Amino acid sequence: MNEPTEQLYISLISVHGLIRGENLELGRDADTGGQVLYVLELAQALARQAGVRRVDLVTRRVVDASVSDDYARPIEQLSDRMRIVRITAGPDAYIVKEQLWDHLDTFADKLHNFYREEGEWPDVIHSHYADAGWVGTRLSQLTGVPLIHTGHSLGRVKRQRLLAGGLSHEDIEKRYNMSRRIEAEELALATAERVITSTHQEIEEQYELYDYYQPKQMRVVAPGTNLKTFMTPRGDEMESPQFEILTRHLREPEKPMILALSRPDKRKNIPKLIEAYGESKRLQERANLVLIAGNRDDIDDLDEGAQEVFYEMLRCIDRYELYGKVAMPKHHQREDVPIFYRIAAASKGVFVNPALTEPFGLTLIEAAASGLPIVSTEDGGPRDIMRNCHNGFLIDPLDTRAMSESLLILLHDEPLWQSCVDQGLKGVREHYAWDAHAEHYLELVRPVVKRSELLEREPVERRTALYSERAFVSGLDQNLIGDDDALRQLIDLLRQHRKSTAFIIATGRRLDSALKLMKDQQIPEPDILITSGGTEIYFAPELTADEAWGKYIDYQWSPHKIKQVLAEFPGLELQPKMEQSRFKVSYYIDPAIADVDEILRLLHKEGLSPHVLMSFGQYLDIIPARASKGLALRYVADRWQIPLERVLVAGGSGADEDMIRGDTLAVVVANRHHEELSNLVDVDRIYLAEKPLAAGILEAFEYYDFFGACRDPKGTDEADD
Repeated sequence: MNEPTEQLYISLISVHGLIRGENLELGRDADTGGQVLYVLELAQALARQAGVRRVDLVTRRVVDASVSDDYARPIEQLSDRMRIVRITAGPDAYIVKEQLWDHLDTFADKLHNFYREEGEWPDVIHSHYADAGWVGTRLSQLTGVPLIHTGHSLGRVKRQRLLAGGLSHEDIEKRYNMSRRIEAEELALATAERVITSTHQEIEEQYELYDYYQPKQMRVVAPGTNLKTFMTPRGDEMESPQFEILTRHLREPEKPMILALSRPDKRKNIPKLIEAYGESKRLQERANLVLIAGNRDDIDDLDEGAQEVFYEMLRCIDRYELYGKVAMPKHHQREDVPIFYRIAAASKGVFVNPALTEPFGLTLIEAAASGLPIVSTEDGGPRDIMRNCHNGFLIDPLDTRAMSESLLILLHDEPLWQSCVDQGLKGVREHYAWDAHAEHYLELVRPVVKRSELLEREPVERRTALYSERAFVSGLDQNLIGDDDALRQLIDLLRQHRKSTAFIIATGRRLDSALKLMKDQQIPEPDILITSGGTEIYFAPELTADEAWGKYIDYQWSPHKIKQVLAEFPGLELQPKMEQSRFKVSYYIDPAIADVDEILRLLHKEGLSPHVLMSFGQYLDIIPARASKGLALRYVADRWQIPLERVLVAGGSGADEDMIRGDTLAVVVANRHHEELSNLVDVDRIYLAEKPLAAGILEAFEYYDFFGACRDPKGTDEADD
């Protein structure tokens, strides 16, 4: 094999998808998307670098009448220093990535033979996605050529999203070969000298879930952005058809624009942005709000999640009487988006991303490259972007006042606005342009090739189960919150055992309310978040809603009729709108006046059979008959294949009772013994802690040997058998 030289020979492996040098068929299918574009642009950027003598982009050869002949060419020479190499492996036909697993060993052998026959080996192999990770691992082990890996998406996280989408464990295995994918990812981590990610959050929330995770091998290199597509205003934006699309329904279209661009997804938090705008008369006087939220013909034709978001957006617009001040264009083309950014920049506007969670934040980079200052959620990728660009403000996405004040500062302070524009453009050129990306890439790869920075691997231990072996479940109020020192100890313990133990929050609070409290108390995002009394289930790291659960509990649910029946009931008062949700009607209750049994009898008399739950002596939640914290927990445990005997529940209110009863291990913290859970004193597998709050939970960890044997010491059957 050749000795490493100053000018590197790099082999990028991306097995699946349809890859060619130009006219990419992006969006043709799920396999020909962002990764294909990323790898091609990375190869092109590397080939332009003086320190690179050759770049191979290696993919699978496809000979199929249903696709272009371009994909059948064994070699496609794109320049004197770059080529696409297509390896024959598996059937000639184009097949999806999930069907490639049985052909990857052949792919690796054929690629090995290709380089051996050429008589020249790359200096470094860079695998993209799990399938290429398997190939790259085999090739690196055969040749000794160092391996770099980029996961793009990870199987452990993907599985959570698929479960949220309603697929069973068996369906996921059958359709996606998930066990093989995760094993390939583990082997790539065990072999690679460096793993490149887009953000620090990607490392903390995704790669840490893997057995072979090594902190020292991780490097953050943000993807490049095409600065020929996203650029500053040219001067003709206000005469463009796109300006008409954006301003058609605005009374004063010449005002600066506050631009938001996202899918109509609850996690994108668009109604909260409208609320921030609606609460600020000064903001309304100064700027228009323009919301690009996908394409629609009729809201009723959208999926239920998108419908809910749009209806909440419309309610906010109506509540604050924002007609003529807010625009929500119904249709746009993909090629319109760069012009939308330029129009907003030409208007002296601001780009805002109010998402509850944002893994990367590509729109922020595109906006910065277009000359827009930004106001963005402080969650995830935007922290990295702001650290590099210094072009705006990071805000708590649930704090409407902070959101509106940050927007006002940028809109009123013209020197600051211009400074943010200049710094954003500078930051994008230095950190997010493709040439800058390639330079950073070579800085981290070159020492690996020269063997001057060898990875010192820490000892690792493979888990016995592929997924979580046990779970800890707790509410927030009167459970985790109140003893800061004990809470910190508890969080540290959960982090130490993160690979084996799922962390679940189950609360009566709405999602936004729960997230705000967790943020205030510095509680990390759990693996699973059960909110609104068990009516909503979300999965980390992107707060993906479990759609199947929502469809299941919707059976015979009539919230409007419940409100009608209880409208004049003495001792009940509806809680604010922020505490209501699609599957939860919430009241304040005065127990001295209102009797829960009487409420139930009245509802049953009207043909309604919901769950009625009282918490902390003052809150009454009415939810669907098929929903509760306990039912949601059992649904999640079944989907995640965690035996209930290995689930520890910390209870704090009457609404927790059906989580605690049954096969779960449980603890009632000392501050709740004599209140709503006092009737559980003699129930098996329920430990009454001597200490309150989080200290009582730590006590239960020790009592049950939760991170070890995980069993009730008074019981005869062992949960770990």
